Amino acid sequence: MSSTESEALRTLYQSITDRMAANPEMDLVALRSIFEELATMAKEPEDVTYAEVDSDGVRGLWCLPVGAPADRAIFYTHGGGFVGNTPDSHRKMAAHLAKAAGVRAFVLDYRLAPEHPFPAQIEDAVAAYRWLRGQGFSSEGLAAAGDSAGGNLAISAVLKLRDLGEPLPAAIVAFSPWLDMEHLGKTLESNAETDALVSTGVVTMLSQMFLGASGSATDPLANPLHADFTGLPPLFVTAGDEEALLSDSERLAERAAQAGVPVDFTTAPGQQHVFTFMAGRAPEADQAITAAGTWLRSRLGLS
Repeated sequence: MSSTESEALRTLYQSITDRMAANPEMDLVALRSIFEELATMAKEPEDVTYAEVDSDGVRGLWCLPVGAPADRAIFYTHGGGFVGNTPDSHRKMAAHLAKAAGVRAFVLDYRLAPEHPFPAQIEDAVAAYRWLRGQGFSSEGLAAAGDSAGGNLAISAVLKLRDLGEPLPAAIVAFSPWLDMEHLGKTLESNAETDALVSTGVVTMLSQMFLGASGSATDPLANPLHADFTGLPPLFVTAGDEEALLSDSERLAERAAQAGVPVDFTTAPGQQHVFTFMAGRAPEADQAITAAGTWLRSRLGLS
């Protein structure tokens, strides 16, 4: 049973869905504006400051909990279907995670589709990871994290870094990752009535913009469910049991475990897609953020 507080996210999602259905010709500017409303859902965390970055071609936002060490960081990639959202829409959620882990977090402002289709997002993530390493962070002191499409990017960027022979971050956190560009997950159908936002039509539209004219739905860097996970760092994955993309998390956990990757996978009863948007306001989100933060502390050598 979902808490009363968590129902606020379902209400906003339903409002977004209704507005999209009422205006099927909605332009990209309007669509992006609607999804930026997600910035209102999390509570502003206490004792966290922010600093913008625009350096060496890397743009983003630092979330800086008071007292966080200077040598550990979360590299966070925001969701939004690769088409929308920004560091601003996700800064509070990322900051709650940073505070729970006791480290700073860098939220990347990567290029968006359809203006910049795949693999522009991975190129930006790899460049930002290298930039972070150049700022003095060791690979052991870094963790990748993201939600929805950003959860995909947190994983695919690490896959790309592995293929390039670079040192990998110590861990990966994925909140409700959207991975399957073929739309084969069983819960797209079985949870169609309980998910207030995500549907086959929505992910089909977003994947077409993300992949562009030349991207493949089975490319392991676009669809990590086709990837070989051998050698990847430990994974923390959580998703709501009412979301249409639950199958993506389930298959990710299964295939990563089969490749020998340690996986901590949980589902949250009664919860929507990226229910952690409600950080600081809903108990389910706070429990998931706390669990992820505790898990990250151990992976980053802080406990």
